[in-house]
Amino acid sequence: MFLLKSPQRRRQARAVVAAELGIAYELVPLNLQAKEQKKDEYLALNPFGQVPTLDDDGFILYESRAIGRYLALKASTSTLYPHPGSGASAHAVALFEQAASIENQQFEPDARTIFREKVKPVRGLGETNVAVVGAARASLEVKLDAYEKILAKQKYLAGDSLTLADLWHLPWAQHLVNHGEGELLTIRPNVKRWWDAVGGLEWEGKQRTL
Repeated sequence: MFLLKSPQRRRQARAVVAAELGIAYELVPLNLQAKEQKKDEYLALNPFGQVPTLDDDGFILYESRAIGRYLALKASTSTLYPHPGSGASAHAVALFEQAASIENQQFEPDARTIFREKVKPVRGLGETNVAVVGAARASLEVKLDAYEKILAKQKYLAGDSLTLADLWHLPWAQHLVNHGEGELLTIRPNVKRWWDAVGGLEWEGKQRTL
């Protein structure tokens, strides 16, 4: 049983990974508004004071992508994480790492910018900068045009099998949907098919909450 310390509202990607791997875990909710992630008890686990953090029977791990890779390694039969020790070919490993870099470098930065601007009023940080949102959206449109070309040839970003690289899109993609930018993921037919598959994965109710 794993303990995952993360905000309740931002647990989806980790929950999907765990559900896909058949791994049971307990969520320990953190209240970011109350700065629980900055308290000494949490900083002793994660010195950056960020989320999420995983506690696997005393083995502490932070950073989302590291946690995803670790969970997939623990479930040794999983195909979510092609790596040299999994029996995957060099091509499959390289394509996975390429897809992981695409998510991290091409998708997340613009999606994160849009989200952070959109939530400024709610968080009392001032007004949304429409120009910043527009520039990030235009940049992301170009990136998603490239996604459309990739996904015209295969089901998922690394090939025809679901991998962590697809699942890592979930938090920021869901933020786009929740804040009025979901059309970015639906106006391109191949991107829409991919997002329908990834965003529709079951995860609710597959963990117990402390």
